[in-house]
Order: sequence, then structure tokens, then C-alpha cells
Amino acid sequence: MTNEDRIELVENPGSHLLDDQLCFALYAAQRAVTAAYRPLLDELGLTYPQYLVLLVLWERGESTIKEVAGALRLDYGTLSPLLKRLQAAGLIHRERSPDDERAVLVTVTGQGEALRERARCVPGILLTASGLGGDEVARLRGELRQLTERTEAARSRTS
Repeated sequence: MTNEDRIELVENPGSHLLDDQLCFALYAAQRAVTAAYRPLLDELGLTYPQYLVLLVLWERGESTIKEVAGALRLDYGTLSPLLKRLQAAGLIHRERSPDDERAVLVTVTGQGEALRERARCVPGILLTASGLGGDEVARLRGELRQLTERTEAARSRTS
């Protein structure tokens, strides 16, 4: 296949070639990044989704389950088991809100805060491993956010 044929296929939204699929490029990148995190998070006793939950709580402090779910774009069915495992590990605490018994508040425990210190190096190590500079990461992150927003907006229009 020549480069001209390939360019035509990329421009053809009906292409069924695996390497022409944006979804596959995103999937492969996500798997590679998650795999790069794995040894670092194994040392901390965390899975990648658990790490994301802790990032939200370290950033925002006490939050409702609804707020954590919204920040991570997860449904309750996916988030609940993560929270249960984090609580069993002594990293978070969950309790009903005194102001609204329907809401459950999630807070990081002292042990969870201590883990935050140990996890400080993770983003820098991953940035180095990616080989991307700060400007490249900022551009890519912005483009991915824009893709997410546009895709979510298109999905909501068709729902």
C-alpha cells in the first residue's frame, strides 16, 4: 500500500483497517500507559483505578461518592468496589453525610495521606518514561480533553 492510498483511507471514515481507527490508537495508548504505571503502583499496593480515586481525594479532600464518580466519569457500580477495597486497606473512610443521609462522604485516612507522599514521584517517572516534553504533554492532554468533550456532546445529542 502506498502512502497516497493510506492517506485516502485515513480520510475515508468508512475504513475498516485497524491502524486507521482512532479508537484503537486510544486503546493501545491507554494500555501502554497503564502498563507503565503498574510496577510503580504495585510498590504502593494500588491498582490504577484505585490510584485515580486517591488522586481525586488528595486534590479535593472530603468528597461525596457522587463527586468522585463524576470526576472519574465512573458509574457507582464500578466505583463502589474500588472504594470498598481502599477502605479495607485502611486508605479511605466512608460515612453518611450528617447533612444529607443519602450522600456518602469519602475521606483519605492518615495512612492514605502517608501513601500520597510515597506516590509523589509517580507522575514524574511516567513523564520521563513517555519521552514527551512538558509542552507536548500539555498539548496532548488538551486535545484528549477536547475529544472527550466533543464525543460526550455528540453522544448526548443522539440519546
